[in-house]
Order: sequence, then C-alpha cells, then structure tokens
Amino acid sequence: MATAKEQPGNETTIFHVNRREDGIAVVTIDLPGESQNVLSRALMEEATASMDALESDQSVKGIVFISGKPGSFIAGADIEMLQACRSAEEVTELSRAGQAFFDRIANLNVPVVAAINGMCLGGGLELALACHGRVCTDADKTALGVPEVMLGLLPGSGGTQRLPRLVGIQAALGMALTGKQIRPAKAKRMGLVDDVVPEPILEDAAIRMVQKLQGGKSGSKRRRTWMESALEGNPLGRRIVFDQARKQAQSKTRGNYPALPRIIECIETGINRGMKSGLELEAKRFGELAMTPQARQLMNIYFATTAMKKDTGTDDASAAPRQVERTAVLGAGLMGAGIAFVTTNKAGLPVRLKDIAVEGLNKGMQHLNDQLQEKVKRRSMTAFEADVQRNRVTPTLDYSGFSGVDIAIEAVFEDLDLKHRMVQDIESNAGETTIFATNTSSIPITRIAQGAKRPQNVIGMHYFSPVEKMPLLEVIATDRTDPEVIATTVDVGRKQGKTVIVVKDGAGFYVNRILAPYINEACHMLSEGVAIDRIDETMLNFGFPVGPFALLDEVGLDVTAKVAPILHDAFGDRMKPVAAADAMLSDGRYGKKSQKGFYQYGGKKKKGKKAVDESVYSLLSIDPSNKARESDIIDRTLLMMLNEAARCYDEGVIRSLRDGDIGAVYGIGFPPFRGGPFRYMDERGIPEIVQRLKELQQQHGERFAPAEILERMAAGGERFHGD
Repeated sequence: MATAKEQPGNETTIFHVNRREDGIAVVTIDLPGESQNVLSRALMEEATASMDALESDQSVKGIVFISGKPGSFIAGADIEMLQACRSAEEVTELSRAGQAFFDRIANLNVPVVAAINGMCLGGGLELALACHGRVCTDADKTALGVPEVMLGLLPGSGGTQRLPRLVGIQAALGMALTGKQIRPAKAKRMGLVDDVVPEPILEDAAIRMVQKLQGGKSGSKRRRTWMESALEGNPLGRRIVFDQARKQAQSKTRGNYPALPRIIECIETGINRGMKSGLELEAKRFGELAMTPQARQLMNIYFATTAMKKDTGTDDASAAPRQVERTAVLGAGLMGAGIAFVTTNKAGLPVRLKDIAVEGLNKGMQHLNDQLQEKVKRRSMTAFEADVQRNRVTPTLDYSGFSGVDIAIEAVFEDLDLKHRMVQDIESNAGETTIFATNTSSIPITRIAQGAKRPQNVIGMHYFSPVEKMPLLEVIATDRTDPEVIATTVDVGRKQGKTVIVVKDGAGFYVNRILAPYINEACHMLSEGVAIDRIDETMLNFGFPVGPFALLDEVGLDVTAKVAPILHDAFGDRMKPVAAADAMLSDGRYGKKSQKGFYQYGGKKKKGKKAVDESVYSLLSIDPSNKARESDIIDRTLLMMLNEAARCYDEGVIRSLRDGDIGAVYGIGFPPFRGGPFRYMDERGIPEIVQRLKELQQQHGERFAPAEILERMAAGGERFHGD
C-alpha cells in the first residue's frame, strides 16, 4: 500500500489522502482538536480543495471516505456556524454549498464508498448518501440518522432527496420526521447501508466494495414490500402517504414545530417534480427554518445540554469522579428495578439488587427481564447481549456482596425512619467511602443524612418515573456532601444515560417545586368548573407532552399527596393543596395504577382518544361548564410555574439558568421549542409577566404575587439570559 501524498497546493489538515497502488484513494477525515468530525466551514473549504485534487488526478480509480475519530464518522453540521447566521439567505447559501459538494461526490465517474464507524448523523449521513456505496461497522456506537428536526430544521444538504430514493418514501419520512437513529442491522435491512462488518475490517470491506463497483456490480438492493410498491409506485398512492404523514405530524405536534410540514413538502416536491426542484426547495426551507424562534430555542437547548456533559456538578475544580466498578440498589420495586436496568443497560455496571422479600425480588427481576426482552424484540440488542446484561444484576435478601460496592442507590418507601435504617445498614456492610444515594422525591436529603455517621457520603438521586424513559436526573447535594461524591454521582448518572442537574437541598428540590403550583392551579380551575379535558388540551396545544390531569394519573395521586403537605409546610399558602385531592383518594382514584383516576382505564376506556371519567365531576360536585379562555388557562397554570422557577434561581436552588431551563424541559416536558422557563420569560418579556401576575393576584389571590426577583428585573429592564 502506498504512503499518503500531500495534495499539490493544499495543506491536508483535515482530509488525509492515502493513494493506494491499485488507484483507490482512502480519504481519512480528521478535524484537528475535536472529538468528533462536524461539517464546519473549515472542513467544507478543505473538502472542496481535496475534491479538486482527486478529480484532476487521473490515477484515482475509486475513493473511500473514512473517519480518523474513534466511534464517530461525522456527527453533523457545526451548529454554532448555523446559529451565527443572521439571515435566512445566509443559511440557504450554506445549504446550497453543501448540496453542490455532495452532488460532486454523487456525479464522480469513479466509485465512492463511505466507511462508517460510530455516529453518522445529519450532514454526515448526507455525505454517505451521496456516495455510491456504504459500509458500516456493527459497533455499539454506530448509528445513522438525520436528527435535524430535533433542532427545528430539515436535512439541508440533499437529505430530503437522496434518502427517500434510497430507502423509500415511508422509511425516509419516518427517519426525517422523528430524528430517530438507525442501528446497523436495521440499516442493512432497509437498504440504508450495503454491508455491516466488524470494526477491524471496515477499511478492507469498503475497498472491496469499491472494487465491486468498479466491476460494474451494484450494491445490495433493498426489497420493496408489496404494500410499499402499491403506495409509493403511483401518484395516488404517494398522495395517500404524504397526506397521512401530514395528519400524523399535525396530531403529534399540534402545529408547534414548523419543520415537520416543511420536511414532508420537500420530499413530496422532489418525488413529484424531480430532484432539482426538491433541492431548490430544500435549501430555501432550510434557510427559513433556521431563522424561526423554534429553531433558535432548540439550538439553545442543544448547546446547554452539550455544555452540561462537561460539568462535574460542583464548583470545586479539584473534585473529580471516582472510578465506580460495583453498584447496589436497595428496593426492587418499579423504581429500584428501573434504576438497576439503566445501570446495567446504559452504564454497563454490575448491580446487587436487594429487597426484603423473595416476591419483591422476583417482580424486580421480571421487570428488568421485560425491559431487556423488549430491546431484543425491537432488535436493538441480541439475545446474547441481553443475557450478559441480565447476569450483571444479582438479587439478594441480605447484605452479602456489599463490601466492595462503590455506590448504593436507595429506592425504598418514603419513610424517614426506614431511610435512616438504610443509611446505617450501608455504613455497616459497605466501605467507608461507599456513596449512599437516596431516590426520594419529597424528604430533604439533609434530614436523611442526619441518620448517617458519614454524612459527607450521602446525596440525593431523584429519578423520574418510568426510569427507563424519563431523561432527567436531579442530584441533590447537602451542605456536607463531599464535592468528590457529587462529581462521582453526576458521572454515574450520565453513564446511566441521564441528563443530570445538581440542585440545592430543600422541599421539592427544583422540578417538583415548580411542578406543584402548576398542577395545583389546574386543580383550582377544575374546582371552578373548567373541564378536565379543556385544561389538558389547552396545555397540549401550548406544547406540553401531557396535560396536568393526565400527568397526575400517570404519576399517581397517592404520590403527589405525599409531596403536597411537605411543600405546603415549606412554602405556605401558595402551595396549599386543593381539597379535591382528598376526595379523589378517598374514592380509590390513584390514577393509572388503580385503573381509576381523572381518565377512563381498563374496560371503560374507549378506543382512540383518551376519555375523561365523567363521574369525577359528580364526585367533586362540579359543573364543568366554565368556558375559560385558553389564554387564561395557560397563564394561570404556566405563570405559577415560572414564578416559582424565578424564586428557585434567586434562592440558589439551581446552579445556573441553564440547569433551570434543562431541568424543566427534560423533567416535566416544558416545551423545548420555547427554550425552558427562563428563556420563555425573556422572550415574552419580564415586565409583561409581572403585570399579568399582578392581574391574576387581584383576581385569584396572593398565590400569584410576583417573585421579588421578577419585580426587580422588570423595574431594571433586565433579562435572565444575556444572549
């Protein structure tokens, strides 16, 4: 094999070209100083120069694009580059430049193959789509997708045109409208890649594919189903597909995400009017979407989440995470089993799962097994991998095997005496440095730490239910928690796949503290005769994933009833629970878990849209005829949440505005396209927020009194975020 040659007149700082003796050029993409390749201006400029040199070199008979980054092909476009643009026209020109470059690859008269290992997303996949063949590895980190929709954008470098031509219209819509990532085996089945190989032979496999294409053979062809051919193979069928996609997108997003209809429009235009028309529209829509407030806020969320991955959770610069090799979970209920699952599945750590009864352990292990089998069923893991993960979790009725545990996560009942016993048991049976992490949603961590001999090892890990799906983890530190313990706990949470925020100890911590007044105000409006589904539908239209009453049913009214008195004691009448909660519990209405709540479940549930259980109104002696305006429903619930979030920031409950926004988005589903509570207040205007709170205070009582920080900021013309 020939050594790499420097391209004439071009410094190979990103694209390193190795011209083999057989005429195949292996182009290694390696952006200096970065952990991942991204399509930045510098990369695209050098790519153009490298392509000029390759096109003019008559000795080049084929090209392989491969990454020099372990576990990453190309992660997408440089989002900072997009955010820096000041006009739709500027972004459209970036799109056209990307399209033109990928067109050059597609139109080369020598075979070009993408050798993919690791993340191949956005512009990275668009580059691969422009190649004549694609080979990927079977590595755990390998995933392909077009996640631009999650930033309020669409694939802007030919993705809306090449993807449907490669995998079919319906599969392309499914990828582009959800941003979901495709694993290697599925990518092969759907025709997204031509071959899947072990990582060590990736380059050799890509070279063999180039040689195959040189011989006039095409890549593997995707088999179209009968239904796919019937729908996509004629104008009427395609119209049905696109109309259905529009209906589903509208139903899912309620019109809050303009990127979805634009993606459908671009794919439909390209299919019906040709690729040139599709590309022109794609570039135009890409530029327009980049300037929407939704995209700007979603980009803010992206940057905030990225920054959090580098945050140890403590201001002590010397604090670094300890190595965690063994974990334990106390309590095998749904929460404990869920924590065990993410620990073995995401973090890859062994778990000692303890419960006081064989029945409890059996249920916990069954829950764990169900989660793993679901992944096998979806083909996101093999049966062998599921067995490996299952075997990492060992059940026990005693504390045998706890001596070497680095962190023990407690998930028992919300009883202070019981939690004190758990702390003492861990201190007696584990090591002196073992971290005791309590998963409590209501009891201050300081009170739990009072039962410990080593309070510096005690910390809170507040997971949200169901643990397997909810992305947020609140880590709660006391004044006595060791900074190294904080950093280690944050690191464990991230390895479990969670977005982690560190908050100050106190009643409700952060998420439950801002959620409680939102839920409580919805209950106030219900008591005034506003219908359950009118309130929920209004908040769905605003952008929340579920309405407050559907959320109550999901969480369980018994759970919220335990938290409510603690918040009331801590914060007074603004957190006073509504009397309706007692009546619901007395009637056995715990929510979904009891198949009886605000909505119908079980045999009473009708097909299709979830229906309100009308008997709730008679139980609470309510006539649901109050036709409150949507704007009033939004302001009464939402402003209570915003007001409390402002207090949390003022009191130092959250470490930063970033954590406050991310905590609300990932913890309670605050609409991400609105940026989080603090960005929403900036966007709406703090003076307007204060004025509206004062109006509601006059109408409904002192619970709406504006937080002092909001009044100060309104008077001074300040914003939370300076950008």
